[in-house]
Amino acid sequence: MAQNKVISLNEPASDAPHLHATAHPQVVDQQDDEIDLLALMGTLWRGKWLILLAMIVAVFIGGYYAYRFAIPVYTTTASVALDPKKQNVTGMSSVISGLSGDQATVNTEVEVIRSRGLMEKLVKALDLTNDPEFNDRLRPQSPYAVKPFIKRLLGMNTKKPIPTDRAILDATIDNVLKAMSVSNKRQSYVFNITATTTSPEKSAKMANTLAKLYILDQLDVKFKATQQATKWLTERVADLKQKLENAVKKVKDFNSQAELISPKGLVALQRQLKETRDRIKNASADLRQQAAHLNALKAAASEGNPDKMVELAGDRNLARIRTMLKAGNVKRATFDAAFTTFLNRAEQDFQRASFQNETLKASLARLKGRIKRQSSDLVTLQQLQREAAASQAIYAYFLKRLKETSVQQGIQKADSRVLSRAVVPIYASAPRKSLILVLSTLLGLFAGAGVVLGREMLQYGFRTAEDLELATGYTVIGQIPKMPVGKRLDTLRYLTEKPTSAAAESVRNLRTSVLLSDVDHPPRIIMITSSTPGEGKTTASLAFSQNLAGLGKKVLLIEGDIRRRTFTQYFKLEGVKGILSVISGDVDLSEAVYRDPKLGFDILVGEKSSTNAADVFSSDKFRAFLKAASADYDYVVIDTPPVLIVPDARVIAQSVDAVLYSVKWDATSKAQVLQGLKMFETVNRPVTGLILSLIDPKGMKRYGGAKYGSYDAKGYYDN
Repeated sequence: MAQNKVISLNEPASDAPHLHATAHPQVVDQQDDEIDLLALMGTLWRGKWLILLAMIVAVFIGGYYAYRFAIPVYTTTASVALDPKKQNVTGMSSVISGLSGDQATVNTEVEVIRSRGLMEKLVKALDLTNDPEFNDRLRPQSPYAVKPFIKRLLGMNTKKPIPTDRAILDATIDNVLKAMSVSNKRQSYVFNITATTTSPEKSAKMANTLAKLYILDQLDVKFKATQQATKWLTERVADLKQKLENAVKKVKDFNSQAELISPKGLVALQRQLKETRDRIKNASADLRQQAAHLNALKAAASEGNPDKMVELAGDRNLARIRTMLKAGNVKRATFDAAFTTFLNRAEQDFQRASFQNETLKASLARLKGRIKRQSSDLVTLQQLQREAAASQAIYAYFLKRLKETSVQQGIQKADSRVLSRAVVPIYASAPRKSLILVLSTLLGLFAGAGVVLGREMLQYGFRTAEDLELATGYTVIGQIPKMPVGKRLDTLRYLTEKPTSAAAESVRNLRTSVLLSDVDHPPRIIMITSSTPGEGKTTASLAFSQNLAGLGKKVLLIEGDIRRRTFTQYFKLEGVKGILSVISGDVDLSEAVYRDPKLGFDILVGEKSSTNAADVFSSDKFRAFLKAASADYDYVVIDTPPVLIVPDARVIAQSVDAVLYSVKWDATSKAQVLQGLKMFETVNRPVTGLILSLIDPKGMKRYGGAKYGSYDAKGYYDN
C-alpha cells in the first residue's frame, strides 16, 4: 500500500500564554510506486468469506449452465491434402496449371473451402434449409426471448415478414459458415475441415461432403476452363487462318506490281551510286582547273605578252611561232591567230567537260531515285513477309493448342485428395463441464477479489491509528472503542461498572497521553472537537471527564455547543442556568453547575442566546470565565461544536491549553479531517492530538489494529 511521508515542525502559539501545541505539522503526500503485498493479502484475507461466496455462486451458475442449460455439440474433422506437383496425364501443358504450393496459394485454398459458393453447394446437397439447427425460422420461438417481449410491451408488430427463398438460403449459409471451420497445418499442404453440430452423424456428414465438394469443385473449374478455352481457341484459329491467307495474298500482289528487286541488286545499285559520286567529284575538280586555266589564258591575251601567253598555253607550236616572231620571220598577227586558235580549242574542251559533269549529275539523281524507290519497295515487301510469317507462327501455335486442349477435355485431375474422412464422434466436444467448473471457480475468485479490492479502494475513512497519523501528521493520543450501550448517558454507567473493560482502559490511555503531553505545563483547560457531528466527541468528553474525576480531581464539563444544546437530552437540567448566565454575571459558577454524585464531575450546560456564539466565545468575559473556572477546578473540559460546521471551536481553541480532535473510525473522510485540522492551523492553533473514536474492536483487529494495543483487556485483568 502507498504510504505518506510526514514532516513535523513545532510552532508554539503566541496569543495564548498557557497554550501548548505538540506539533505544527506540514504534511507532504508522496505516493510510492511500490505495492504492499502484505497489505494486499491482508485485504483479501479479510474478505475471504465474500470471495468464497462469490466462488460458490459462480460454480453453481457454471454447473447449472453445463449440466442443465448447455446443448451438447459434436465436432469431427476431415483432412484434405494438396498436391502442388501434379503431373499432366498427356504430357501437354494444361489450360489451368497445378497449384504452386506457396503460402499465398495455401491461404487462398483455405478461403476457397470457406467460400459461400461451396457452402451453398453443401446446403443444397444435404438439404440444410430444412434443418432447424441452421434454419432459424424452423425453430420454435422461446417464451423467454427478450426482443419479442420488448416489441409486445411497446405494442409493436412481432410477426416476422415472410422471407424469400434466397433470403432463407443466405441465412442458412451464414449459420453453416459458423458451424464449419478450415485450418492449415503448419509446414504442410494438409487442410483440416471441421464441422460442429448437435448431431455426431451430421457433423461427420457435413465435413466429408464439404471435402468431396471441394475436390469436385477443382475438377469442375478445370473442366469449365478447358471447355471455354476450346471454344475460344476454335474461334481464334478460324480468325487467324483468315488473317494468314490475307497476309500471303498481300505478298503475292506486291511482288506482281513492284520491280524485280532483291537485297543484292540494291547493294549493286548503291555501289554504282558511289562510283558515280567519285567520278563527279573528279570531273568537278578538272572542270575547276580548266576554268582557271582558261581565265588565265584570256587574261594573258588581254595583256598581249607573248612570253606569258606561251608559258600559260604550254604549246610547242605556239612557242615555235613566238621564236619566229622574235626573229622577225613572222608577223604578230600570225602569233595572235595561232593563240586564238589555241584559246578556242581550250574553250571547247571546257564546254565538253562541263557537259560530261552535268551528265554524271543527272545519272546520279536517277540512281538515287531508283535506290530510294527500290528500298521502299523492299521494306514493304519484307514487312509483308514478316507479317505473313508471324501470322503463320501464331496460327500454327493456336492450332496446336486447340488440338491439345480438345484432347485434355475429360481427363483433368484435381489438385487435392481426401487424406482422411471424418468419423462419427462418440463424445460431445462441448460443453466441457470440468473446464466450465474450473473457469467458473476462477471467475468467482477474481470477481470476489475484485469486489473486495474495489470496496477497499472506495473506503475513505481511517481504520488504524497509523493511517490517521500518516495522513495528518498529528499523533493519535487515544483510541476509544465503540461501547455496547444503547444511550450515550449509559456510557458513564458502563465505564463505572466495567472499570477493566477495553473501553475504560482506552479512556485511561487517553487521559495519560493528554496529561503527559506537556510535562512542564500540564493542560488544565481541554477542549474536544471533531470535523462533523456524530464522531464521538461528546462521548469522549463525558468519558474523559469521568476518568479525570476518578483521580479525585475536581472536573468541570462545559457544553460548548450552545447552538444545539444536546446535554439536556441526557441530564435532567430543567430550569438550570448555563454558561451564558455565568459569563454575563447573572449567577455564579457554583450556582449554575449541575452536580450529580453518580457522575463525579460538574456540568455547565449551554443556553440559547440572540448573540452569535462565536462572538460570545471570543469575548474577554469568556476568557475571564475560563480563568475563574480553572481556579475553582482542577480540570475544565469543553465539548465544542464540529469545526467544519461553525467557527466556535476555532474561537474557543484560542483560550484552552489542549485541543483534542475526534475522528470516527472508518467513517470520517480524509478530506474532512485535513480540512478541519487546516482550519485550526490557519488560526495558529494546531491541535494537541487526535482521538480515533467509535472503533469496532473486531474490525480493528481485521485491519491490523492489534499492534496498537489490545481491545480485549478483560482476559488480561481477569488472570
